Parts: sequence; C-alpha cells; structure tokens
Amino acid sequence: MRLKAIFTNSFGILISRITGLIRDIFMAGALGASIYSDIFFVAFKLPNLFRRIFAEGAFTQSFMPSFVASRQKGVFAVAIFLRFLLFLILGSLLVTLFPEIITKLIAIGWDADTIAKAAPLTAINFWYLDLIFIVTFLATILQYKEHFATTAFSTVLLNISMIGALWMFLHDDPKTVALALSISVLIGGMLQVLVHIWALGRTKMATLLIGGWKYRKTRDTTHETKKFKKIFLPAIWGNSTPQINAFLDTALASFLVAGSISYLFYANRIFQLPLAIFAIATATALFPAISKAIKNNKIQDMQTNLAKAFWFLAFLLGISTVGGVVFGEAIIKVIFERGKFTDLHTVETTRVLMMYMIGLLPFGLAKLFSLVLYATHRQAKAAKIATYSLIANLIASLILMWPLGAAGLALAGSIGGWVLFAGTIKEIGYRDFLAILRHRYSIYWLALMVALIPIFKLVNNYLMAWLQ
Repeated sequence: MRLKAIFTNSFGILISRITGLIRDIFMAGALGASIYSDIFFVAFKLPNLFRRIFAEGAFTQSFMPSFVASRQKGVFAVAIFLRFLLFLILGSLLVTLFPEIITKLIAIGWDADTIAKAAPLTAINFWYLDLIFIVTFLATILQYKEHFATTAFSTVLLNISMIGALWMFLHDDPKTVALALSISVLIGGMLQVLVHIWALGRTKMATLLIGGWKYRKTRDTTHETKKFKKIFLPAIWGNSTPQINAFLDTALASFLVAGSISYLFYANRIFQLPLAIFAIATATALFPAISKAIKNNKIQDMQTNLAKAFWFLAFLLGISTVGGVVFGEAIIKVIFERGKFTDLHTVETTRVLMMYMIGLLPFGLAKLFSLVLYATHRQAKAAKIATYSLIANLIASLILMWPLGAAGLALAGSIGGWVLFAGTIKEIGYRDFLAILRHRYSIYWLALMVALIPIFKLVNNYLMAWLQ
C-alpha cells in the first residue's frame, strides 16, 4: 500500500478542507441559512455535481486504465481532451443562454421570482465545470506519474479566492455577496488550471502531450478512443451515485422549509471531510497501482493492497462515524454558529449530520472496492449497482422527507450508500471480501468501536457544558 502517496493526498485534502471550512464559516456569517445562501448553493450545485463526477469518478476511473493500456499515450490523451472540452464549452454556452430552465431543474419547488434571482448565478458558476475538467485531465496525467500533491492542494486556491470575495463583501447585501462568490469560483478555477500546467512542466509530462498534439493526425488511436467511449458512459452513472443523491436532496429539499438546502450543505461539508481525507485520498493513491497490477496480471499484489487499504479505512472511518454522531452538535456549534447562523440552525444541521454519518463507512469502502470494477472495465456492472442504490435512495427520500425533513433526506442517502456497498462487494466476490474479514483486526475493530462510544459521550458532555 502506497502510504506516502496516501498521506500526501490526505494532507493536501485536509488543508483544502480546512480552508473550505474557513470559507463556510465566513459564508455562514454573511448569509446564514437563508434564501440567498440557498440560491448560491443551488447555482453552484450543478457544476459541483459534475466536478465530483469528473474529478473523483467517471473520467479518471475510465481514462486511467485506458491511458495505461494505450500504445500512443500522447495522441490518445489529446484526442480525448479535445472531444471533452468542446462538448463542455457547448454545454456551458447552452446554460448561459437558458439559465432559468437549468435552475428550475435543480430547484423545482421554487417560485418564478426565486428562480429569476438564481438564474444569473447558475450561468456564471457553470463555467467552472470547463475549468475543472482541464484540471481533472491534467491531474490524471500527473497521477500516472504518481504525482498527487498538486491536485491534493489545488482546491486551496479555490477556497482562498472565495474567502477573499467574502472578506471584501462581508458587509454588503446578500445579493451582492452571492454574486461575488460566483465570480470568485471562476477565478479559483483559473488558478487551479495554472498550477497544474506548472506541475505538468515540472514532471516533464508536458512533452508527452505536446507530442500527442503534434502527431494527432498521423497516429491512429481510433480503437482506443472507441473503447474509452464505450466504458465512459456507464462509468458516469456507476460512479456518481453520491453526487446524484446530493442533487436529488437539493431538489426535494426545495419543497421543505426555507434553510433545508443549507442544512444539507453545511452538514455534508462535515461529512465529506473524513470521506475525502481517508477514502478518496486512499482510492486516488491506489488506483494507478491497481490499474498497472491488473494490466501486468499481478493479481496477488492487487489483493494485498486492497486488504491493507480496507483495514486502514475501516478503522479511520469507523472512528470518524462514532465521533461525528457523538460530537455532531459541538462540531456544528464551534464551526458555524455565529452571525446569522443561529442555535436553531445548529440543532437542525446536527440532525442532518447524524444521518449522513451512518453512510460514511459504506460510501468510503464502496469507493475503495469499486476501483477493481473500473480497473477491469466492468463499468456496466458498476452502473447497475449504482442504479439499485439510486432507486433505494429515492424511495427512502420520498418516505422519510416529510416526517424527518432534511434529516430524512440525509438518512435516505446513507441507505443508498449501504446498498451501493453491498452490491459492489457482491460483484467483486463475497469470498474475497470474507477472506479480508477473517482477520484478528475484525475483533480489534469491534472492540474499539464499542469502547469509543462511552468515552466520546463523556468527553462530549464536558465539551457541551463548556460551550453553553
């Protein structure tokens, strides 16, 4: 298991998430959980949805195995890049021309006046998707060279840009703050592109892409390109269930009381921290090695890496789950409760966070084991599993949203996560999974989880008394 790469990813993501939390603290103080915070989050939702699909999912996990196997890597990479970029530019132009329609698709419960206020911000924010695709493409090339630091730290630039906008316009009216935030998103995206171009030159991978551009008309990669297209579409569906769930949450939350979308956003920010630092960092670091091991038929190496990564994540995500449930209110109070973010907002956001944390372990482990499916080009199987997960989430959302509100939507997402995990394990083989579980670490893990609950509760009682 590549611990250096994992810790590089984890540390970079940790710094990025810390600056993201600072950004959210400023945002909570400037906008609270109001209609204008809802408007910005909706405007940023669609590009953020696709960013996660590209950066943490379908593109990387389809492109990497194809790139590893390609005999004309530079030409193949350039061909894929040009096709995707053209498609995204056309999509961004379409959103710019018809922002009201797109906004209505995201927040179908909003009235015409609220849609009209949000539509211009949707048009601005969507161009971030074009920038982040360029970042993702360059990041995948860097990952092939096992260079992870630039990508892990680059989100800091986006957060700094947004913090700067909040700092400058903190005392302005909410409408101006939301507009400034949207513009700062594009500035942050441009900075991310520039730092990845710099890293590409440092790792000498720029030469490969320049060669790919130079010989793109003389080298035939038609077969490789067609194979990539064939696996990419199911990969989009198969690896984006958490993001589609979040998208559905936003749409359904627009029917609930004002602030529900914001409760989901703030709670999800806390939930995403351990998921990103541990699960996504580990999966990102292991994927190039797993792809290369499968290509070279080194199955034992792959299985050893998976087993070590499983226990690494099981302990860290397990501790995070117990901690998130027990310390949830204290965490929300310390991070967000100031300015226009009131005690009532803390209570509601805590309820949502507790429901999200139930799904932390299955989402993290599904992220790990799905690497095998994508590295072996079983994108169609992953898509089928994701469909079952999505259906489970939607049914649970419709049942739970009315009695539990935003917390019911979060719980439904966690139920979908467990379905996703169970389906993934079934596809890679119960026998291999049980072989991992038949280890003394299983007893250690269970004992630790049981021991942590009373200890964390005791600490939380003192902490909450101090915060009152």
